[in-house]
This record gives sequence, C-alpha cells and structure tokens, in this order.
Amino acid sequence: MNLVGRARWNHAEPAPSAQHHGERSASVCRIASGLLILWSDESGQSTLVITFLVGILLFGFLALGIDVGFVFHEQRMAQAAADAAAVAAAEAVASQNPGYKQTAAETIARLNGFDTTASINPAKVTVNNPPTTGNYSTGTNANNYQEVIISQNVQTSFLGFLNPGIALITVSARAVAGGGSTAPTCICLMAATGDDLALSNNAQISAPYCGVVDDSASSNAVTITGSAGLNAMSLGTISTTWNNSSNINNSGYISSSTKIVQGISNACSSTVSAPSLPSGITCYDNPINGWTAVNNYTGKFTLPLSSETTTNGVLCLNSLDTSQSASVTFTSGYTYYIKGDFATGGGSPLTGTGVSFYVGGNVNIANGVTVNLTAPYESDGTTPGTLFYVNGTSVSIQGGSTSVLQGLLYAPNAAVNLANGTGTTLTMDVYAQTLTMAGGATLTSYADKNLGSLSLGGSQLVE
Repeated sequence: MNLVGRARWNHAEPAPSAQHHGERSASVCRIASGLLILWSDESGQSTLVITFLVGILLFGFLALGIDVGFVFHEQRMAQAAADAAAVAAAEAVASQNPGYKQTAAETIARLNGFDTTASINPAKVTVNNPPTTGNYSTGTNANNYQEVIISQNVQTSFLGFLNPGIALITVSARAVAGGGSTAPTCICLMAATGDDLALSNNAQISAPYCGVVDDSASSNAVTITGSAGLNAMSLGTISTTWNNSSNINNSGYISSSTKIVQGISNACSSTVSAPSLPSGITCYDNPINGWTAVNNYTGKFTLPLSSETTTNGVLCLNSLDTSQSASVTFTSGYTYYIKGDFATGGGSPLTGTGVSFYVGGNVNIANGVTVNLTAPYESDGTTPGTLFYVNGTSVSIQGGSTSVLQGLLYAPNAAVNLANGTGTTLTMDVYAQTLTMAGGATLTSYADKNLGSLSLGGSQLVE
C-alpha cells in the first residue's frame, strides 16, 4: 500500500526541485519573447530608412540618365544641323551668292530644329569665312571653306532640382564645308547688258579645261547659231533669264560636258596689269613708211629698227600700220608700246616669238594677213602670257589661212571680233567687253592663271 501511494504522489506532485526549474524556464521564454518583439520593431524602422535613401539614390540616377541622354541627343542633333548648315553656306558661295550664306545656314539649321527666329530660347548660328580654327583656317585656299557654329540652351527635366546651376545646359556644334570643283576662267566678258558672247557660222570655242564667265544680265547674254559651238568646262552667267531654247538654235550647240551656272553674283575679274611706259623714253612715228633705204628697199622690216632706242626692253611707237611693208618681224623679248592704233593690211605677214604689245587705241588685223605672234611664256614654260594689252574699244582679228596667235588678249574696254579664219590657230584667252566669232574661226583657250575661277559647287563636309 505504501509503495502504491508513493508512486501516485510522485506522479501527481513533482518534487520541489523540478517545480523550481520549470518556473525558471518560463521566465527565460518571457524575456526572449520581449527581446524578439523589440528587435522586430527596430528592424522595421531601419528598413524604412534604408528603403527611403535607396529610393532617393535611384531617382537621382534615373534623373541623371534621362537628362544626360537628352542632352547627348540634342548635341547630336546640333552636330547634324551644323553639318548641313555648313554645306548650305558653302554651296551658296559656290553658286556665286556669298551674301546668301548666312541665310542659307540659318534656314537649314531651322529645318533641323535650331531656329534663330524663335521668340523663346532662339538658337545662334555663326558663319565664319575663313574658319577660325582647324586645318582649313589658314592657307591659300582658306577662303574656299565655311565654318558654321550652332549653339542653343537646353532645359533639363530633373537635374535642376538637384542643382539649379545646371537647369540650363548649352549645346554647341561646329562644322566646316567647302572645296568642291572650280573651273579656271579663260574667257571673261564684262558687258553688263546685251549679247556678250555671239557665235555663228560654224565658229567654235574649245576650252575643255577652263570656263567662260559672262557678266551680262540680259536674256540674250549668250547666242550660238549656225552650227557654231561652245565646248568648255563651264559657262557662268549673271543673267538668270538666259536659256538654251531661245538662244541656242539653227544647229548651234553647247556641249553636254559644259557645266552651266546661272545667276552668279561675282563678275569675272583679272589681276593682269598693263605695262607702264618707262619715263624719259622716246616714242617714234610709224616706222613702216614704204620701200625706203631703211630696209634696203626690200619692204621687209625688223623692229626695233637700228635707229630706234629702246628702254628696259620697250619700244615706243606713236602708231603702227604695217600695210606698206612686205613683212614685219618683231624681235623676241620686246614689248611694243603703241600709243595709238595697231593696223595691218595689204597681205604683209607679221612674225614675232616671245613678244607682247600694248596698244593705246584699237587693233585691226585685216583679212588675208598671215600673222604668227606668240607671247612670252609664263614661268612654267608651257603657258603663253599676255600677247595684247589693248586700251581701245575695238579688236578685230580676221587673219590669214596660216595665222597663229598665242597668248592672252587683254582688252577690258573692247568689243572683240574674230572671223574668217578657217585655217587660223587662235590659242588665246580673252578678257574683253564682248566676243563675237563667225566665219569658221576657232578659238582654243587654255586658262590664264590671272583671270580667276568659277566655282561649280559640289561642296563637301571636311570638319
């Protein structure tokens, strides 16, 4: 009985040591639960703070990415606009309209989103000629290139909140264009109105390596008829109303290889300067005075005569008429300064190599006279220099069947007439008021370096 009662007691009522241990474990659990709750509260607050800070950081990066991307996009757009505007400015100059280059650049910039006329935040377009910097800012060809700089303020979307100093960012772009092809001028006709170039009756101009510049503003600035033809590198006219259909007819033609540029604004020009008469020089009357003892009664003259004094290679004559001679030979290396007219006639041949003539009056080389005159060559040894400087208003060269004339005909005040020369070789550039050719005359031109050039366009972007 005692054993059974003891066993029941042990089961129902624990020993004092076991009870004390249970109470201690419960206390530990309560403390641990309190600490867990405290840790949970503090961790939540920290997470909120960290999340807020990370959000701000991510927003900053996002704003930076958006605005920087936008600015780079605007920079690329500005560069594209500058490239196109530079080409437009260069083309304006190439088409002989340099006064239009600023307008052309601004127009193209506006089409590309950079408007200089905008009331709010207008763009700025600057055209510099020659360029202010870069490979094309200096050198002999620097004026052939146009520099365009485009700039505009860009409004950022987010960066201004972070730093008001960068709310506006200026984008800027630079481009240089120019070059293109040019045609050196070999025939320059300066009359402001009327028919400056008239070809007829099988007359021909052959100038495949140079061009014709016509300063006439009239609708008939160039006429080509009667199987006459112009084969040149280019034909530039100030006239904007001239056209092929009404002025090129009756089997006249302009070769398909001739580049026609109409509406040029720059008249042709020359850097040629006429020789001056040496001071103190003696000027003689016409030495060709018939069959006299001066030429041993042969009628053959060689100038200068032995009785004539020259100064610095210049022989001065008051006039020259060779019609009373059998022939006249002009000694090489001399300039023949003729104050009055220079005329030929009677079939008397004229010969001279390495000679040049200054004529204060008019020139008339009559039909049937064989003339073989060649100017001194330029420093290159192949290009003839100036053969005739003519101050008068008329130059008529009819020529004989075997005539040869080589050199520049510089007659800024004259109407030039070349005719009746089917067998005449005219290797000449012409600088005159007008040029009329007929009767089978053929003019071959070579491009004297002193007559300038005509831009044919085709400008390229170079920087």
